[in-house]
Amino acid sequence: MTIIENPPRSGWEALTRRQGVDFEGIRPRVEAIMSAVGQEGDAALVRLMREIDGVDAPLEISGEEIAQACLKVAAPVRDAILAAKRNIEAFHRAQMPKEIRVETAPGVVCIQRPVPIGRVGLYVPGGSAPLFSTVLMLAVPAALAGCKERILCTPCRKDASVAPEVLFAARECGISRIFRIGGAQAVAAMAYGTKTVPRVDKIFGPGNPYVTLAKLLVSGRCTSIDMPAGPSEVMVIADENAIPAFVAADLLSQAEHGKDSSAVLACTSKAFAEKVLQEVDRQKASLPRDAQVEGSMSHSFAVVLPDMNDLAGFADAYAPEHLIINTQNAAELASRVSRAGSVFIGPYSPESAGDYASGTNHTLPTSGWAASCSGVNLDSFFRKMTLQEISRDGLKSLAPVIVNMARAEGLEAHARAVSIRIEEQ
Repeated sequence: MTIIENPPRSGWEALTRRQGVDFEGIRPRVEAIMSAVGQEGDAALVRLMREIDGVDAPLEISGEEIAQACLKVAAPVRDAILAAKRNIEAFHRAQMPKEIRVETAPGVVCIQRPVPIGRVGLYVPGGSAPLFSTVLMLAVPAALAGCKERILCTPCRKDASVAPEVLFAARECGISRIFRIGGAQAVAAMAYGTKTVPRVDKIFGPGNPYVTLAKLLVSGRCTSIDMPAGPSEVMVIADENAIPAFVAADLLSQAEHGKDSSAVLACTSKAFAEKVLQEVDRQKASLPRDAQVEGSMSHSFAVVLPDMNDLAGFADAYAPEHLIINTQNAAELASRVSRAGSVFIGPYSPESAGDYASGTNHTLPTSGWAASCSGVNLDSFFRKMTLQEISRDGLKSLAPVIVNMARAEGLEAHARAVSIRIEEQ
């Protein structure tokens, strides 16, 4: 990690700019996959499973296979999943939206009603690690919201199996329809629908660049998505009161996600930054995912800004997915930051807590999207529908406003839709 001392504000934009994902190199392949699934349905999915995964197996995982896999989950892991689920449920249940009813003028009642999204598709990456925690982060709020149809797609392993922990978490969250489909083809199947895979109204979940590009493509065509998702990232703000080993562990916990992940340290002195980097070197030597860590650390950096206002300003400029604040008066500093996906306050609030079990959601905006997007929450599984009920007297009082505005816009039929009612005897 490079240490950058006191960069001027004029240089912050360059420092906070993400590398981005080169979608153009994979676009033809993703487009071909999407087209094949859209035109051929299940036949394309079966063919792609053979070509990409080297697997020949039913697309949908049977109830018997799910039940047998759940028996293989070790008791400590099973208990951990259930404990995490309870905390996630508690936090997300408190987010339940309510109907809003306002009489904006006499006889004019306007209503905003939260309506659960009917069919949602949850994507859980397989890759180098079975992210069963993502099942909880997506399936728990979907169930609480009351989404009637909830399906899950996840890539299978070379023996056609899916990690038992993923299946156990899905079962505990009330998901019975699970498909061993990964990559862009999973997104296409959920967006377009096939004989086996239902078409959904909204797709949730992170994934590799193929999955991300597929989600972006369908979002412009036919299906809503949760958010754009890029490589995962963390920023740690620390001062001399922080324990370097804690800070190093936080940086490394994000770096092990993958070679394209990034970790940024923003601290108050170069001497502290050097201590942290020494700890990074010491701790990473014993990590099993050393290739991922090395790749991530090669484009991560530390920035030294002695002024706490500058640290908060730099965090907002970066708009990190995860922001850890490990300083004296950390809560006060957190109150000055407004652009982050999820914030972890104090020395005993590691990002890992939010990833698994504190109760907040770990499906968060990356690549600076935290400046304008929320992470997944209960609202993500609702749409807000407005209603209005207007009496004759209420419309009569609004008529001059509506008619004058409509005619000023040159929309006479709009005006007449009001005047014909008012003139009626």
